[in-house]
Formats: sequence, C-alpha cells, structure tokens
Amino acid sequence: MSIVSIFNGIFCREKHLIDSLIQKTGCAHIKDADIVSKASSLSKMPKNKIEKTFSTKTSIFNKFTHEKERSLAYLKFALAEMLYEKDIIIEGFATHLIPKHVTHALRVCIIADIKFRLSVAEKENGLKEQEALKLIQKKDEESTIWVNMLHKVHDPWNSSLYDIVAPSNKMSEGELIDLIVESLNNNALKVNKLSQKAIDDFKLSAEVEIALAKQGHILGVDSHDGNVTLTIHKHVLMLSRLEEELKTIVSVLPGVKTVETKLGPNFYKADIYRKHDFKMPAKILLVDDDREFAKTLSEHLLIRDMGSSVTYDGQSALELIREDEPEVMILDLRMPGIDGFEVLKRVKTTNPDIEVIILTGYGSEADRQECLEMGAFAYLQKPVDIDELSETIKKANEQIRLKQIQKTE
Repeated sequence: MSIVSIFNGIFCREKHLIDSLIQKTGCAHIKDADIVSKASSLSKMPKNKIEKTFSTKTSIFNKFTHEKERSLAYLKFALAEMLYEKDIIIEGFATHLIPKHVTHALRVCIIADIKFRLSVAEKENGLKEQEALKLIQKKDEESTIWVNMLHKVHDPWNSSLYDIVAPSNKMSEGELIDLIVESLNNNALKVNKLSQKAIDDFKLSAEVEIALAKQGHILGVDSHDGNVTLTIHKHVLMLSRLEEELKTIVSVLPGVKTVETKLGPNFYKADIYRKHDFKMPAKILLVDDDREFAKTLSEHLLIRDMGSSVTYDGQSALELIREDEPEVMILDLRMPGIDGFEVLKRVKTTNPDIEVIILTGYGSEADRQECLEMGAFAYLQKPVDIDELSETIKKANEQIRLKQIQKTE
C-alpha cells in the first residue's frame, strides 16, 4: 500500500477520520511527535527544541545558533527513514517535508468551514466560541507560516499541495474514507523505482545537511542519484576556501558520488555568511538602558564570534525570557522601572539555568555580595575590559555545557 499523509485544520473531526482509516486499512500511525522523538534521539537535541521547528516564532538567537535549521535537517532524516516502511499514515506538519517526487504518497488535506469547526469545538471539546475561534486562528497561522516557508504558498489548504482536499463539513466520515481508500488503489500511487529513489535522494540530502550543520554550515542541499549540489545563499569573503571546506565535508559521506557548489540568488546581498562555532557562546542577552553602550558591546562580542541580542529595560528582558531561551545574560543593575536586582531575582527563580553576569557602573561591595548570593555567575564593573568580559562569558558558557552534560548522564 502507498503512504498516506494527512494535514488538517484543528476541529475538523480529523481524529475520528484517522482512527477509522487506520482501522480499515491496518496502517501504522506516525505523528509529528514520533518524528520529533526519532530526530531528538539521532541529534541528542532536546525534544522541545526540535518541536519549535514547527513554531511560528524563530528564536532571536537563531541567526547565531542555526538551531531551527539543524532541527529541520534531523526531522527530514528521521522522516526519510520512516518513509521506507509500508502501510503507514503520517499525520501533521512533517507531511509537508515529503518530497513531491515521492509519488506513492497520497497527500490528503482535511479542512472545514469556520462554522463547522466552531461547532465541533463546542460539542466535542466543550469550548466557548471566542476561545475556540482564538485557538483556530492561532493554529491556522502556524499552518500558514509553516507551509509558506516550505512551499512559498500562503494558503495552507491550497489544492495544489494535495491529491485530495477533504471537506469534513460536506462529506460524511464514511465517504471520506472510501474516497481515500479508492484513491490508494490508483496505479499512479503504486511504489515504483523512481519514487523509491526519491526517498533515497531525500535521505541523502538530509544526511548532507546534518553533516554540514555539525560543522556550523547552513546551506541549500539537493541530491540526485548521489550527485550533491550545495547552494550558498549568503555572501562570503573567501568563497574558494569555503567551497573547498564544504566539498571535503560532504565528499566522504556514504552514497555521495560528486559534489558541486553554486551561488543562490541572495548571495550578492549585504548579509555575510557566518559559520557557526559551537564552542562559542551564541545566546547572550544584553540588558542595559544605555542604548549606545549596549549596541557597541554587542558589536564587540560579534567580532569575537559571540552572538547576542539586546534589550534596554528589565521588563523587556523578562518578556523575552518567557518566549525565548538565552543562556547567558549580561545585566546592568541601575535601570528605570524593574532594576537589575529584581530581574536577577526573577530569572533565578523561573530560569535558574541562565547564567547572569552583572555589569554595572554604579556598584558597591555590598551590591556585589548581594548579587552573588542571589545566584549571579559574576560581578563586573564598567568600564570593563572586553577581553575580561569575553573570558567571563566563555566560563559561564562552559558551566552551562557542563550542567547539560550532567543532566543527560
């Protein structure tokens, strides 16, 4: 039997349909959570970080860490291995990662109008209309951003993306199942050598992406019958050296026959290609109401291959921490509104793994003692020697890595 991939809107009675389809076909059921779990096992990255690949928001630190791109590469590889299995129903966001050349995959979209979805939310989930509407809008926004990122299509339910768009408000469950089963018997959906080879190409491309990501490189990758093409999307100062390094990494991978590089359409834009150094801190949050100082400090850190983001008051810093994951915080004490003492206290209560370096121009020995007792990693005073600060950040980063290793043991 062919692969069935199902992507759906929330509150479209999709669970009933999928459960009935599994019962009728005997197919194994694969969800996003299963693919995330396998990707996490392969990459040793936490599941919650990989799950964020499907999120509408990308971390402000991602331009330094490339965590989203690395997670996506592992998701592709995990999915590719699962595509070799027979009689499977794949459900969720990951279905859009299946290459179009895998022609034995039946692509199904389950959707319904808003009135029907609100009715299902109320009857089957006990939600009030406004609550349900808010949730539908949120989930549809996530679907839109995900599909647009992958396919450059703004409508996640666009019929061009699927073999079947099933309106669950217009067809009964039995009719929908019969339509899907009947479609599976179509000769066009039978497994053939070209379709099977498309999975091989998909898997090799993912392996190449992973190998490059491990070395800090994020590039476009395409594979065809062992011939790999790497697309460089950002400008680089020493192009030939980069091309040589990339080919050295990729050419030794099993299954790779040839490696070539090409320049993408964004290569000539101002943005500069940066290889990520995993040993260097890349999730630093600077909190200081002196905007000029904070911006200048961020630039000095970037020169030293340390990625940072800047906020200018305590409230903004706390809001960012709720939504993102800084690892090291460089915090001023004297700020209007919520001062550094209160920020330090709250951070160490809610996010104790964040290492906080106090950097102040108006401190005292009493302040230093209080901050260290509250859990600050270090206490420095302005003006600070940039090399001393850099070494302190590196030590804080080492402390974080040590804690992470201890948690996994």
